[in-house]
Amino acid sequence: MKTKMIKRLLPAFLAVVFGFSLMACEATVPSRTFPELTYRHLGQIELQVGNVETVSSYKSPLAAPNVDHLFPTPPVDALDSWSADRLMASGTEGIARFTILDASVRETSLEKQKGLKGAFTKDQSERYDGALEATLEIIDNNGGSKGFASAKVSRSISVREDATVNDREQAWFDLT
Repeated sequence: MKTKMIKRLLPAFLAVVFGFSLMACEATVPSRTFPELTYRHLGQIELQVGNVETVSSYKSPLAAPNVDHLFPTPPVDALDSWSADRLMASGTEGIARFTILDASVRETSLEKQKGLKGAFTKDQSERYDGALEATLEIIDNNGGSKGFASAKVSRSISVREDATVNDREQAWFDLT
C-alpha cells in the first residue's frame, strides 16, 4: 500500500523539486544607471534674441527597426538638453527656434559566421545607425526669417553577439 502511494506521489514531488530548482537558477541582472547628459560645461552660446524655443518635429516610430526610444537617454532628449544648456537669449527682440528634425537610431542585424569557425568566434551581431539633424532659425518680431543654420550628423556602433543587456545599453549611451 505504501509503495503504491509513494509511486503516485513521487512524480508530483519531483515536479515540485524540479520547479524550485529552476527558480533558483534565475539570475537578475542589476540594471545600470547612467549619468544625466548635460552640456553646461561647454559654455553658453549667446544669441541676440528675446527668446529661445526648442521644437521637435521628430516622432519616434516606437517600433523596429528603430530603437532610439529604448535608450537610457533617447537622442531626442539629448538634443533637447543640448539646446537648453547651450542656447541663451541675450537680446530683446525676436526668437531663436531650435528644431529637432531627426534623432533616430535604427538596428540592423549583421551576418554571423556559420559552421565550425562560427562556433569559436564572437561576431558583431547588431549595428546601430544613429542620425541627428537640427536647424536653428532666427525669426524677427514680424515672423520673418533673418537667417538659419542646420546640422546633420550620423554615427554607427555595433555590439558582439554575446553582449549582455548592460553591454548593449552602454553602447547605446556611448552612441548618444
